[in-house]
Amino acid sequence: MTGPKRGGGRSTDTAGAGRVLVVDDAATVRMYHSRLLTDAGFRVEQAANGLEAVESALVHPFDLFIVDVNMPRMDGYACVEALRGETVTTSAPIVMISTEDRPGDAERAYRAGANLYLVKPVDAVRLVRVATMLASGPAEAGAW
Repeated sequence: MTGPKRGGGRSTDTAGAGRVLVVDDAATVRMYHSRLLTDAGFRVEQAANGLEAVESALVHPFDLFIVDVNMPRMDGYACVEALRGETVTTSAPIVMISTEDRPGDAERAYRAGANLYLVKPVDAVRLVRVATMLASGPAEAGAW
């Protein structure tokens, strides 16, 4: 396996589908999102909070992050800000997923550096399509 691609955040391992890190403090949500993405061909790892996510991302490159908002130790907003502050993760796409649907929640996610904000429960087909598009690029994602 090759090391992280500096300045990009994308995995330099070109075999197989993209690497995705699913970050959520709820084990059932992590398992559900991981299963959907694994079944779609992604290589998925998990983190239970933002701190674990940042630590993992600094060791292994990821092509996409799926990040919950409300988590212990480091919430999703702080996690996204930290990922955007690191050279190896600065351009990797980040999707924030939360039960929070108040006015301003999505705006706060975008200000932190998220590429997309989705409200739970997220439709399984939509999650896989979004992941495919963001991790692979639009040319490989197929029709929305």
